[in-house]
Amino acid sequence: MCTLYVNVISNNNNMKHQHFVTILLILLITSCSQYQYEKPSIIELVDTDYRFSTEILIKYCKENRINVGSIYQWQNHWTIYTDQSNVKEIVTILEKKFPHLKITVFEKPFYNFNREKHFHEKPTAKWENIIMTANLLEDTIKQNEYMEYHRTQFKKWPEISYGFSKANFQQLLVFRNGRQLMLVISIPKGESLDKLNPKTSENNPRVNDWNSIMSKYQEGIEDAPKGTTWVVFQSLR
Repeated sequence: MCTLYVNVISNNNNMKHQHFVTILLILLITSCSQYQYEKPSIIELVDTDYRFSTEILIKYCKENRINVGSIYQWQNHWTIYTDQSNVKEIVTILEKKFPHLKITVFEKPFYNFNREKHFHEKPTAKWENIIMTANLLEDTIKQNEYMEYHRTQFKKWPEISYGFSKANFQQLLVFRNGRQLMLVISIPKGESLDKLNPKTSENNPRVNDWNSIMSKYQEGIEDAPKGTTWVVFQSLR
């Protein structure tokens, strides 16, 4: 773990701004090289009227020595991958600083594959996180079926977690808020998901069966390209 901080010079004119800078800096900059959290959460920022931009966020982070490695972006969507203990304070600060943004919190994952926990494999020293988002179908019956599949997956579909382990996924998390899903796949730093993902189904056809079933419950978010289910956020690092 590591924490960066900036010295604050407070006076009557800049106290509120500097307080914001200090809190946001401390909250965002933890686990600087790996971004692993015992209780991870995701905060999504959506600019619905296009008054915000990646450049604004990067500029703000650089001015305040905030490492952007925990921030990801897709079009007018940004995510902050952080620890649950930080979420409420971060959201409060962001709502005050950028009131026009739509902010959604994915507080804790409902599905958590962890290679060390489930297969007793020593984790790699450094990870990279791939973050994606999609929607569940509007049908609440299908939503419940989807959740039940994941609740019982380790018992009824053990081949899936075996495939994740074989592909060297360090962790795989799924979050939900309403219909929207967030997926976080953690892989060894320097590896490629395109390279590793096919290994999940090598001599393991049940993974393909699982993926086929899951695709019947998912669709793209409202502004995803036509025919696209999962959109991928890019790290600002």
